[in-house]
Amino acid sequence: MEWYNKILAVTFRELTEPNPEASENAAGMTVLSIANYKKLTRLNKINVLRPGKGLGHPALVEYESLPARFKDRFKLIWGDPYALVKESMMKDDIIIDRHAREFYSEYILKDGTRMQDEFVEEYTMNASVLNLLLSMMKNMKASRRMLNNSTPIDFSTIHETSERLRRNPGHTLPGSAARLRAKMNEYNKRHDGRYNYECLISGKLGNTNTVKITGEGGTFLVMQKRRRVPVMSDMQIMLEYNRVAPNYGWKQLESVESVTNFLNAPENIQRWYDAVYGELKAFRKFGYKFKTILPDKRDALWYGDGTKLNLYYRAYEGGRWVMETTQVYEVMDAFSETLLGYHISDSENYTAQYNAYRMAVETAQARPFEIVVDNQGGHKKLDNSGFLKRICRMQRNTAPYRPPSKTIEHVFGRFQQQVLHEDWRFTGQNITARSEKSRQNLEFVEANIENLYTLDELKTAYAKAREDWNNRPHPATGIPRMEMYLQSTNPEAQGLDKLDMIEAFWLITRKPSTFTASGIEIVIDGKRYTYDVYGSGGLPDFDFRKKNIGRKFYVQYDPNDLAQVRLYEETASGKRYVADAQPYYEVMRAIQDATHESSSFVRRVMKLEEQIRIDTYLDNIQKEHAHGVAPEQFGLNRPRPKGLSKKRLVIADNGSPVPAQNKNKVENVDDIARIEKEISNMTYDEVVMLDKL
Repeated sequence: MEWYNKILAVTFRELTEPNPEASENAAGMTVLSIANYKKLTRLNKINVLRPGKGLGHPALVEYESLPARFKDRFKLIWGDPYALVKESMMKDDIIIDRHAREFYSEYILKDGTRMQDEFVEEYTMNASVLNLLLSMMKNMKASRRMLNNSTPIDFSTIHETSERLRRNPGHTLPGSAARLRAKMNEYNKRHDGRYNYECLISGKLGNTNTVKITGEGGTFLVMQKRRRVPVMSDMQIMLEYNRVAPNYGWKQLESVESVTNFLNAPENIQRWYDAVYGELKAFRKFGYKFKTILPDKRDALWYGDGTKLNLYYRAYEGGRWVMETTQVYEVMDAFSETLLGYHISDSENYTAQYNAYRMAVETAQARPFEIVVDNQGGHKKLDNSGFLKRICRMQRNTAPYRPPSKTIEHVFGRFQQQVLHEDWRFTGQNITARSEKSRQNLEFVEANIENLYTLDELKTAYAKAREDWNNRPHPATGIPRMEMYLQSTNPEAQGLDKLDMIEAFWLITRKPSTFTASGIEIVIDGKRYTYDVYGSGGLPDFDFRKKNIGRKFYVQYDPNDLAQVRLYEETASGKRYVADAQPYYEVMRAIQDATHESSSFVRRVMKLEEQIRIDTYLDNIQKEHAHGVAPEQFGLNRPRPKGLSKKRLVIADNGSPVPAQNKNKVENVDDIARIEKEISNMTYDEVVMLDKL
């Protein structure tokens, strides 16, 4: 129904179809049948103001031209048309207050968070309705002044209007007339030229009165978790907390889960993790993970690394056959994952590396632009001899204590799983692999020692396995690796002469994704996208990462523009906006492909992260000393952050000396990196033998 040329009109649908929201006594009823409608129209018994013109332009009939019995049926089914049209017109008069929406969207609650979108919409609508009611009151007063009428306005009219608008468009303003008038007066007290939007916010939002663990109490829990003498369980920490709580006015904790949940919260876990598991492990878990782009051409980047050759062979020792394993050094093209050169030997030494690189150069018939190796002794000899510099333009080492940066190790894992695993002589993957599928049937192997390869047969079998790998399709292109390598060209690789709108139109992921040290990943139309939260200068927001790594977020995104997304956290009262995120910054893995911007980004992130590590290390020293839990206070040594020199720590601390090491400290402690390398090269039969010692 609507006003048409100042005449109240009802539609063809309203006359001939039932009202789905009608009361029980009118459910399923129509004002008249279609046949009756056509008959009345033909006899001119009803006045058709506008014939039907298709979708969006229904036929309109003058309401007053309907016979009385049909008017009564209309009111029974649909309600009083005059009242309904008036209500609809009032709804149309409501103008959404964009200043109110902006105010509520940016408002910071008492607990330091923003309110959920549901509350932003609720308070914005309340403010918009109040604007209409205040406008009505102003017009009513103006009309009375024009008539020289000094009597008060009839507030019941405004109250009735408010109640009619409660259902459509909907609001949550006070229901009583007195409370509504009071709220209007409070709202109309302007601040800086705007309405008092804040008076519509419930005091329950952001209330921190129910928080049991205060900031000071939380620090106490963290320091007890960091304590090394004695090492305390979460239960012991809770008991100690409750013991001292009365002295500080803290609330008693009723269960150990309160302590565990607090300590394991994303914003707290990084405050103690280094003390419990070591700074290096904390750095590996929470440190920034670069997302790199592999080269788009052959010979731009080669990787070289040694690993255990994961096939058993038999050797004759002490008058009997025994199981043995050996090592292999591989050289791989990063673009195609083609294994170019290798050498089998019992150790990763200079000879193995030299022969592997020589074979790779002979296979490629070209010199690579760049070679990346680790810091093992054999590589140092190659470097010192100038061999690597002669066969490439640039050589560098992988970042120390950053295992994820070694792409070749990931290839080794897939090579073992997909190719070597097919041979019953497979030793299983390195013992750091956790899957049951990565282990061998040791009983079967021991029962068939005499059927194992000899060393020469092993070398022949491994050569066939490498050829099989190179002829299998690359996971990204589906083209065999060797074919992909041979079809590519790299003009920089020197040959041998024989020598890569927010509200209405944005969607939100059905399931939350976890924000990790590698950002947050979502899948859209089968394609993966990774995002990160950035701070000033275009660098990752490490303060955000410190509080949110491990937290789950729903991701809101524009399907037509994925250059920016919004992260939402699920709370008890709904989803709450947390931050914007941009595509995860990608840096070139190969220096040949690197741009000035990507290289600068890497340097700035590593410098900032190093400073954060230093600041955290020094800050923790001060806090531990202040709380009496520092290792030095118990005659113990404090482990220094790996990869950071003592001189760097002293300079960072404005010249203040770092805690002195215990003079009785045992020297020649095995380097962590070397120990981890040895562990990764062990097989399960060797672990079994160690268990028998």
